[in-house]
Amino acid sequence: MTEVKVSFYLKRNEEKQDGTVPVLGRIRIRKSMVQFSAKVSVPVSLWDTKSGRATGKSKTALSVNASLNRISVAVHSAYRNLLAKKENVSAADVKNAFQGIASEQDTLVKYYEAHNEQFLKNVGVNRCMETYKRYGISLNHLKRFMRKKYNIGDISFQALTPSFVADYDYYLRVELRFAPQTIVNTIGQLRRIVKIAINNGLLRNDPFIDYEFITSPIVPKSLTSAELKKLMKAKLSRPNLNFIRDMFLFSSFTGIAFSDMRNLTEQNLSIAEDGVQWVHLKRKKTGTPCHIPLLEIPLQLIEKYRGLAKDGKLFPMISCSKTNIYLKRIATECGIDKRVTFHMARHCYASVVTLSQGVPLETVAELLGHRDWRATRIYAQVSNEKIGEDMRRLNKRLSGKFHLAENNATKV
Repeated sequence: MTEVKVSFYLKRNEEKQDGTVPVLGRIRIRKSMVQFSAKVSVPVSLWDTKSGRATGKSKTALSVNASLNRISVAVHSAYRNLLAKKENVSAADVKNAFQGIASEQDTLVKYYEAHNEQFLKNVGVNRCMETYKRYGISLNHLKRFMRKKYNIGDISFQALTPSFVADYDYYLRVELRFAPQTIVNTIGQLRRIVKIAINNGLLRNDPFIDYEFITSPIVPKSLTSAELKKLMKAKLSRPNLNFIRDMFLFSSFTGIAFSDMRNLTEQNLSIAEDGVQWVHLKRKKTGTPCHIPLLEIPLQLIEKYRGLAKDGKLFPMISCSKTNIYLKRIATECGIDKRVTFHMARHCYASVVTLSQGVPLETVAELLGHRDWRATRIYAQVSNEKIGEDMRRLNKRLSGKFHLAENNATKV
């Protein structure tokens, strides 16, 4: 096993007025080396270069040697403690540990903050601003939890234990009464930070080793075919509600998310050789390219609002929060007893417009811009009408192909 080596020497070019010179320390671990001040001074005449100690039995010599011995013990102790927690220990790590200095990578909150700062630099490149904001919210929950539970502002990675994770789960679930999915997202982000720290060798034992994420079944959120038709035919009370409905319908017949719709311009549109018009975009959330053929209703809506938006945008959209408030009013006027949000339009596209009309699941995944088809299954709700139609088609194909053996019925 590699051992830490501690040595002391004089800084002879800084002799003080009383004739003493400062003593410096040096820590060596393999090829790493770091120097530090021992915060003691000694007359040159008392110093033995070979032993790295003061010579003689004088009060000065005994005091200096006692200080240097305490430092040596502290360095070796810090080295053993660090070695028990992670494999690669540098001389700088040991110096910081024995001097009581916590580096940025030693504590959870500082590491979390550093991660978020780095994440922010990638926003607009391969990261989304909304995801960055969620990391910030999760970090604030973590800070409040530690202040309330432990009365601390930060904690070392080595102090993270399964009980810490269990206490945090209890805080979110019982004290804050978060929904199961919110807990999964909040603790899941902490889990990612810890995993990065483990991969970087900052701790050996995973505090999430026995933790299980408790989730509730994800219920697909889509309007039915009848509800979508009702929404389309309803006479709404105000012109602005008609506009919000049109935006919802555009998303329902293209599957384009709100954040991507508000950024659409004429440059996103193209006409193929067969005359079919397409919209091409890169999803803001994931950066995944999407290529969507436009159906009749989206084409009508593009023409309806052409030239009304600023900066060359296709639609003069308002904020998502205000849009959802108006959608709630629209649902009430249409007699739809559901909490309708704009994101529900993507579910409508997956369930009512595509899958229920026979479009394969893998094609729907491509249209929605999903990297994993399992995410598409959450969106793609199969209606009873679709199941019934498929079974009628199956029954027709099987008709005459299978026959029961002719025999007399027997009573049991």
